[in-house]
Amino acid sequence: MTQRMRGFTLIEAMIVLAVGGILVGAAVPAFTGTVENARSSSVKSDLLATLTRAISHAAAAGSEVVLCPGDSGGCLSTTDWSGGWIAYADINGDRQRSANETLLQVEPALPGNVHLRSTVGRTRLVFQPNGGNAGSNVTFTLCDGRGAAQATTLVLANDGRLRTGKATPTGAEACEQ
Repeated sequence: MTQRMRGFTLIEAMIVLAVGGILVGAAVPAFTGTVENARSSSVKSDLLATLTRAISHAAAAGSEVVLCPGDSGGCLSTTDWSGGWIAYADINGDRQRSANETLLQVEPALPGNVHLRSTVGRTRLVFQPNGGNAGSNVTFTLCDGRGAAQATTLVLANDGRLRTGKATPTGAEACEQ
C-alpha cells in the first residue's frame, strides 16, 4: 500500500509566487497614482480654503490680507509654494508680516511629490477690503508624482473667482522642478 504525500511541490509554490508578484507589480503603480491624486486634491482644497478665508477676512475687517509662500516667520520671495504658505492681515500695508498683524492661516509644506507654483512675479497676493485681488490674475500650477501630463492649473481672477484648467506643457515641466 502506497502512502500519498500531502503539500505543495516546489513548482506549484513558484507558480503561486510568480502570479502574486505580477499582481503586486500591477497594483503598486495604481495605488501610487491614487495616493498622488488624493494629495493633489487635498492641496487644492487647502488653497481654496485659504483663499476663501483671506477674501472673507479682508471684506469683514476692511483691511488688506496678504497670502504668500512662507511660514509663520513671514513671506518668501518665491513663486514656489511647495514649502507652505501663510495668510495674514496686513494692517500697515507694507507687505511684510509684523508681530501685531493677525496670522489667519499657516499651511505646512506639501506632502509627497506635490508641487505648487504661481505665475512668474506673483510672490504675494493682496486681497483688498472689496474682496478683490490687487494686480493681475494669478495662475497656480499644481503637479504631483503622476507626471506633467496630470498637472492642473488654478486661475484666480482679480474679483476672487477661481477656476481650474489644464496646465501648459511648459508650466507643467516648470512645476515638477
